[in-house]
This record gives sequence, C-alpha cells and structure tokens, in this order.
Amino acid sequence: MAGTTLGGDTGTGTARAEAVLSRLQLLVTRKLDGLLQGDYAGLLPGPGSEAGESREYRPGDDVRRMDWPVTARTTLPHVRRTVADRELETWMAIDLSASLDFGTALHLKRDLVLAAATAMAHLTVRGGNRIGAVVGTGAGSVPKSRFRRRAPEAPAAAPVIRLPARPGRKEAQGLLRAIAHTEIRPGRADLGALIDMLNRPPRRRGVAVVISDFMAPVDGWARPVRKLGVRHDVLAIEVVDPRELELPDVGVLTLADPETGELHEVQTADPKLRHRYAEAAAEQRGAIATALRAAGAAHLRLRTDTDWLLDIVRFVAAQRHARTRGTTR
Repeated sequence: MAGTTLGGDTGTGTARAEAVLSRLQLLVTRKLDGLLQGDYAGLLPGPGSEAGESREYRPGDDVRRMDWPVTARTTLPHVRRTVADRELETWMAIDLSASLDFGTALHLKRDLVLAAATAMAHLTVRGGNRIGAVVGTGAGSVPKSRFRRRAPEAPAAAPVIRLPARPGRKEAQGLLRAIAHTEIRPGRADLGALIDMLNRPPRRRGVAVVISDFMAPVDGWARPVRKLGVRHDVLAIEVVDPRELELPDVGVLTLADPETGELHEVQTADPKLRHRYAEAAAEQRGAIATALRAAGAAHLRLRTDTDWLLDIVRFVAAQRHARTRGTTR
C-alpha cells in the first residue's frame, strides 16, 4: 500500500478539518473493515470482559470459555457467557498540546492524532458500543496590557473538552468532528490529569486509548496510566516526527518551541551535536516505552513519515494473533 495522505499540507480551520476528516473516514472504512470479524468489534479483541451467566456446554462452544467451578459442582460441562462483546465502552484521552501542531514529513502530528481517533472510532462503534473522549490542549497566552507593564499573570488552567460516550456512527462522527475543530492553544496540556479523567467517574471494564506525543515528563503521566490499566485495556498511541529523533545536517537552524514560543539557533553541521541529540531522543523514547510497558498498555507508534494506516493494520493484526495464541501484548 502506498503512503497515505491526509489532505492538504497547508492551512487550518474548518474547511481543512472537514476535508481531512472525510478523507480519513473513507480510508479507514476501506482498509480496516476486513479486520472486523466476530461479535467483538474493539481494537483489543477477546472473548469479553464482563462475566455473565453460565450455561451448559453445547457442541461448537469455545472451550476457552469453560466455567470450571460450575462444571465441578454440577458434573456437567458449562461455559461462561460474557456481556461486554456488544456493550463495549471506549474512552479516548486526546492530547492536542501545541507540540502536536508540528510536522516535517508527510503529515502534521495533529493529523495523525485525528487519524488514530478515527480508526479507534471505526474499530469500536458497532453493535451498540459507545465511544467518548476527553480532549486537552494548552492554556493559551495571557493578553498583555498595551499601556503599562505589569508582572506576568499565572497561566490559565488548560481547557479540557469532555465528549460523552454515545453509541452509533452518527454520534461517533460528531465526536470526531469536535476533535478536528478543537483549537490548539500555546502551552502544554497536563497529560497526567487528562488521563486521570478517564478514571473518574469509575466505569466498568472497557477500553481506554491515550493519543499523544508523550513529550511531557514521564513522571507526570506514568502513574495515571498504571491506574487506568488496573481496570481497563489500555492502548497508548504515540505520535512521532522524524525530526524529534534526529537532526538533519542543514547548517544553522532556527527552532521555535511551539509551547513557549522561544527561539533557539542550532548549528546542525556539528556531528557531535547531532549525535548527542539522537542519543537524548532515543533515551526519551526508551523511557516512554518502558513506562507504558510497566503499565501493561499496548503501545502503537505512528510516525509522520510512514503510512500510518498500514501501521494500524499491522498492529491490529498482531493484537488479534497474540490473543488467539493466548499470549500477552
């Protein structure tokens, strides 16, 4: 499959968001429909998560669902029913910090965030399943007075949009449209607090998806992810641009921090600098992967310079194969 484009490379706003979203929905529908086999339509497939009633075994039943305690008491083989297959609830934590409004390859990182959210919605919103989201972005800048100087004010709290979980494709499209139209503000969302919102109020077991570049300090979000994994199947989707992993040799490069607006001049012709940068980036990504693995989360990395849809297809296929063989992530 050739590289997949998300739409126009320039411009923002409603028209672009709608064009990107329409393109994404068409691509996801065409490429991912073949992966949805069976009653469970979630990304992390399995026999079910909520225990239901037991019934006597019938020829053709999955022996992995045998209810051995009931079988021992009644001396007749019984299987355990599960009820989550048709009542799956998926919640997404969408990080739209200013660092996501960046991209040097095929896509912007925010486009990949929307692509991942679209794929999650398509993979889960079937058979009465519900999907909701919490969306966080930066706090924005505080306007300065035109007439007098004053001490800088404390930054405003980062806004969070909560989109309630509802069943149906129409509702899922509305949720994706709300995400696509979310304005990215300067500053960084509190990723730990955003993830923690998926723990409140307590919900029955379901799927929790965290979509971010995870550029925030690991200590700030690792514990909320571990807490989330106690009750839910957690999927972490990490969005990465190649320039965040290594610097090209292009001479003096002026870099702007998208979250603070600070400018930095970097002499990329220095091989030692490029080597230190690559080492630091590898160490950072390694720490992210270690924290997610310790939390028991499935980890999918999407890059702006690769075919994101092919990466998702491979990931879903690998998850299904692992579950079929009874292995862990």
